[in-house]
Amino acid sequence: MGAVSYRRRHAELCKEIKRHNHLYYVLDSPEVSDAEYDQLFRELLSLEAEFPELVSSASPSQQVGAQPAAKFASVEHAVPMLSLKNARNADEFLEFDKSIRENFLASNAELEYACEMKLDGVAVELVYENGILTKSSTRGDGYLGEDITENIKTISELPHKLIHPCPRIVDVRGEVYFNLIDFQKLNRSQEELGGKTFANPRNAAAGSLRQLDSKATASRPLRIFCYGVGRISTELEISSQIEVLRHFKDWGLPVNLDETVCARGANEVLEAYDNFLNRRDSLPFEIDGMVVKVNQIALQSELGTVSRSPRWAIAMKFPPKQGETCVEAISLQVGRTGAITPVAHLKPVVLSGVTVSRASLHNWDEIERLDLRVGDRVIVERAGDVIPDVVKVLTEKRSGQESPVSLPLRCPECHASVQKAENEVVPRCTNTHCPAQTIERIKHFVSRDAMDIDGLGEKQLDQLIQLGKIVDIADLYELNKNDLFALDRMGETLAAKLLDAIEASKAPPLSRLIYALGIRHVGRNTAKLLAKRFNSLEELSSCDKTDLTAIHEIGDKVADSIIDFFGNPEKILLMTRLAALGVEPKPEAQVLREGPLKGKTVVVTGSLKSFSRNQAEDLIEQLGGRSSGSVSKKTDYVLAGENAGSKLEKARSLDIPVLDEAAFLALTEETNNHEGSR
Repeated sequence: MGAVSYRRRHAELCKEIKRHNHLYYVLDSPEVSDAEYDQLFRELLSLEAEFPELVSSASPSQQVGAQPAAKFASVEHAVPMLSLKNARNADEFLEFDKSIRENFLASNAELEYACEMKLDGVAVELVYENGILTKSSTRGDGYLGEDITENIKTISELPHKLIHPCPRIVDVRGEVYFNLIDFQKLNRSQEELGGKTFANPRNAAAGSLRQLDSKATASRPLRIFCYGVGRISTELEISSQIEVLRHFKDWGLPVNLDETVCARGANEVLEAYDNFLNRRDSLPFEIDGMVVKVNQIALQSELGTVSRSPRWAIAMKFPPKQGETCVEAISLQVGRTGAITPVAHLKPVVLSGVTVSRASLHNWDEIERLDLRVGDRVIVERAGDVIPDVVKVLTEKRSGQESPVSLPLRCPECHASVQKAENEVVPRCTNTHCPAQTIERIKHFVSRDAMDIDGLGEKQLDQLIQLGKIVDIADLYELNKNDLFALDRMGETLAAKLLDAIEASKAPPLSRLIYALGIRHVGRNTAKLLAKRFNSLEELSSCDKTDLTAIHEIGDKVADSIIDFFGNPEKILLMTRLAALGVEPKPEAQVLREGPLKGKTVVVTGSLKSFSRNQAEDLIEQLGGRSSGSVSKKTDYVLAGENAGSKLEKARSLDIPVLDEAAFLALTEETNNHEGSR
């Protein structure tokens, strides 16, 4: 490569990498996968290794992240937040290990490493002074970050005050992330409401942290793991990385200590990597590798840093969950709010052991950004075991036969006109009586998180609508046996069971009915906030915008949507009919401040006789606990009913206490008796 050509290529790489850094760190809208970015960065490092005169302070190789966004105040890190060097394979890690042993150890002894899961989230710093959380910021460019203090305080598991004794000053480093189930719910809600969807949990976490209104951040169930320190006052001496995590736990900070491996030597590090990689798809959150740190703090200090990275740590990245395939067709789906979303139908491809034939395209802005056409060769990625995303179009492989995707002018289901609001990214069907909207609204109404009417599946609802038995959700409560006998394979016993389930749904907690009504921008969490503030639908329907925005997590957009809903004559008639048919929600049960499950995580599995699963989960929350969908070392109890399967087996393998239904009933009755005696 000639002098001119290598300098030109270096300039091109610098420009391209800086652009991708800005897209990733500031705009939360990356255009390339991590693997593609790493390839560009490695090419840059290779050029600079061959031609050292190219290295300057302006090169991305000497910088971390990107400059903070102008819309946030800047915060200077007392100790820079550096990036980690990556190892793509075992050989590169062994070179890292060998370099430390040969250059910094007197003998060729094995090193002790702390091996931690590398969460795919957003790095933040938390400043605690005299135990009080006073400031929080993003990584930014490593030296200056964005002030996100008010937003970080909305993370429920993060203490605003540390448990004493703790250091006078400590800068805690952590990773903010989404649990996968929460990420999936957020994207489904965003699609239905016409809002921005996120390509992966990392983007969702970054976008949520960078909200200008902390109420918007508070409405999203962000989580955090703390993993390291920057500045720390000298009255506390810590000898190892494992000890750092133990102190964090003692101070009340959330850590992933149970999943951190102390490895003696390179072979144990590689074993830990294989274990994390094999468990990757079963974890409740997304990880993209393993971070390996020299465990001894004294040796970390001796090793120091080089340019943008510490010498004592390295990130061992996992292979990407990506594959190449062809877009064979694009279909349109209509949601309960009329939102029309495109779905790509793919030539089947195997990703992480799963055959994939469909991928989410989210909206037409995304199609335009990708420049996607039917017939294109594309890269698809499974992020978080949800429906895959198209992350890149291979335009260089086009044959000229590909066809563009146009914004629909008519609803694909009812052929009504379509409108796209100026501030929204999805078009909507204008016909509120569109059959597709009707069935999606009813499916939402009967779903587990809403009215929880067991036995009414999509097939039965389709038939009831086609037969004219159901036009809106209130019609559910006027169904009789003869109506149900018209359905395929519906007998006396099944019909009676279904009618019992419909009848039982007439007295739901108020929050479930609010959520079931399908008010735009009102998810489960917002519905619970509304139910705690207002005692009935009547109170909620008669409130004004000031009443609503006085609730900490509700902003103008949500308030306007609620007022519009209850001001719609059709919705007023619907609620009147529901009340006349005996649907009477119960006031929201109060959570016990000192309940027997306070601070405990409980997983429900199997079939319960006395409760539906939703009712059991509501009771767990009322008793001060938190329900979870997956069993891990952090689970405190498993509530097991009949036919409990793999979750019960995993609980036993981890020695997690198991409650049967009788024990859980006794717990609730004991609490009720105690409350009644006060």
